[in-house]
Amino acid sequence: MERFEGTLEKIIYHNEESAYMVGLLRCQNGERITIVGRFPPLQVGENLIVRGQWQTHERYGLQVAVEEWERVIPATAEGLKRYLASGLIKGIGPVTAARIVKCLGLKALEIMEQEPERLQEVEGIGPKKAAQILAGFRRYRELQNILVFLQGHGIGLSQALRLYRHYGSQVVEKIKENPYRLAEEVFGIGFKSADKIARQMGLAEDAPERVRAAIIYALNRAAEEGHVYLPRQDLFARLQELLAIADRPEPEFATENRLEELVKARRVFCEDDAAAGNPVYYAPFFYAEEGVARTLSSLLSGQKTIPQLIPASFWEKQGHLTGEQRRVLEQALESGVLVVTGGPGTGKTTTIKALLSLFQSLKLPVALAAPTGRAAKRVTEATGAEAVTIHRLLEYSYVEGEGFRFLRNEDNPISARVLIIDEASMVDLLLMYHLLKALPEGCRLIMVGDVDQLPAVGAGNVLKDMIDSGRIPCVRLGHIFRQARESAIIVNAHRINRGEIPYLNDRKKDFFFIDEADPERVAHLVVQLCSERLPRYGSFDPLRDLQVIAPMRRTPAGVDNLNLLLQAKLNPPGRHKPELTVKGITYRLGDKVMQIRNNYQKDVYNGDIGLITALDFEESEITVTFDDASMPRQVVYDFHELDELVLAYAVSVHKSQGSEYPVIVMPVITQHYLLLQRNLIYTGITRAKKLAVLVGTRKALAIAVRSNRAEKRYSRLADRLRGEEVWVAGG
Repeated sequence: MERFEGTLEKIIYHNEESAYMVGLLRCQNGERITIVGRFPPLQVGENLIVRGQWQTHERYGLQVAVEEWERVIPATAEGLKRYLASGLIKGIGPVTAARIVKCLGLKALEIMEQEPERLQEVEGIGPKKAAQILAGFRRYRELQNILVFLQGHGIGLSQALRLYRHYGSQVVEKIKENPYRLAEEVFGIGFKSADKIARQMGLAEDAPERVRAAIIYALNRAAEEGHVYLPRQDLFARLQELLAIADRPEPEFATENRLEELVKARRVFCEDDAAAGNPVYYAPFFYAEEGVARTLSSLLSGQKTIPQLIPASFWEKQGHLTGEQRRVLEQALESGVLVVTGGPGTGKTTTIKALLSLFQSLKLPVALAAPTGRAAKRVTEATGAEAVTIHRLLEYSYVEGEGFRFLRNEDNPISARVLIIDEASMVDLLLMYHLLKALPEGCRLIMVGDVDQLPAVGAGNVLKDMIDSGRIPCVRLGHIFRQARESAIIVNAHRINRGEIPYLNDRKKDFFFIDEADPERVAHLVVQLCSERLPRYGSFDPLRDLQVIAPMRRTPAGVDNLNLLLQAKLNPPGRHKPELTVKGITYRLGDKVMQIRNNYQKDVYNGDIGLITALDFEESEITVTFDDASMPRQVVYDFHELDELVLAYAVSVHKSQGSEYPVIVMPVITQHYLLLQRNLIYTGITRAKKLAVLVGTRKALAIAVRSNRAEKRYSRLADRLRGEEVWVAGG
């Protein structure tokens, strides 16, 4: 190997996921060489020593394939300033870096390491600022050593940062103990990444921990797809693919034995039911399904009818309620559990208001909740009663030594006699389980939602299973109110739900269709609508009032490409707009962004949308302002946490659930064929309050409307509610 020392003059290419970089190194003798290899985050201006072999690339010519490298403390004041201000040490930006070098000179890093108290000699750095910088410096040094280990095992930068955030300084120790724990414990790390590390560490293909980890991962992956369990043969098919054992005898890998070990450890449950494919459950989902069925059955059998007729004076105060709505109120007094379902314009919100009034008149405390912050905000505005998220209702909080958990449970129930859940179609099985555990004895549960919308993002199909069981009293609201019948959005939503082609382009209405077949032209029209035509048409704010909703992600008219096009048009680069690019996403001041996973520490949740209102390179932070129910709320993200945010000029239909927007724009093209189905189009257009605009082809729209193939989800909640007995291994 040859040795080269010099300054990184240019980063030609850098893949943040794989950490592969192509750079230009200016050597001490003035020669420029191209270096290629895997590196942690580097900045132009850093001094490096690299060792590697010359190779000739057929297109790019001579370059050095780097096998070993190390950082060298910059030898000049300018180089040291660039190094310190690179954004890698939190608390040091360009101004602070210049002051540190001016005060402490070229030995600044050595002084920070050995005489940290001297940092306070620098102008503008007091005790608090010094402590922050030193913590960032130590974290940076620690992180570099960990990154070298992880990237040496094929782990990309973004995954390495996730691992470091989760385990801190113990990450290497935890990985060496059992690399497969990563797939279970760390968001964004899958079995294949953990397996890559394990195989490099020498674990055999048939190692028991490898097969057990694959079983757990396959069941968890199925849950992410909406399944509560997997039929046995489906599980084994997935295991063959995960373990790459298709061409080898299965007994050699003792898959059955490993499954049996997990059953004995009560981490997996197996049901002996050939009709259901002999289901295999990961333990949390088995306990949840069994617990939801048991608790709902108990609520049904144990709840007493409230022995009171609704007086005529109450009905008079409620105005013109339909017979269906009156039946809801009567049934609410009779049943411990009640489902109320109906499409747009059928009076679900009016019914909730009437229920609130009814129970208030009976002096029964009522709690009102919804699965997401957006849904809670909407029902608060519509009813005038305070609604909270289910997580907030159940006081999801951090407990020292235990991590995050629900503080409200069977030992500490909520203080309500009636609980009303809006947007109940979004409630998944695990959340339903925790909700039911927190109900006090004698509490009534009323689930309100549109069962024809897309099911919850999480595992299960709770609202539909409750209805399909035939055990839970259910009132379906079908009457469309006169005012709602004047809205083409609502009329067409019901037509779509019945499998009928919607009425298109009545210029007096609020539903429009623009005919265009070419996907790239469709994308251009969507951008034009959001940036020019719709703001002129109704004085709509492009960022706050308009929302693009797309069925798919990776097509010219999909979410990803539309976000890039809309960002370039609605929030282009500017001299006074700081920006940062992470994993190929550019985050710019003023951008519309979405949180893509629940973060209970920050109190932001999957699907929350806000605007970037500050980028601070000194503190390595981005501030996002979310428009909550009461007032705008600012949430601060460290640069290393940006994998939780994506651009939100365009979002998927699933991510739009529970929200309402003044205007939605939705591409509907045959390229989206795999996802063109009735409930997806229905869910998308019912997000619009004032105007819905579809862009695409009538053929694609017809395909979607006629396709009523329900998404198959493996769930036995309806069977359990019907009281069907099953034999369970591990029970």
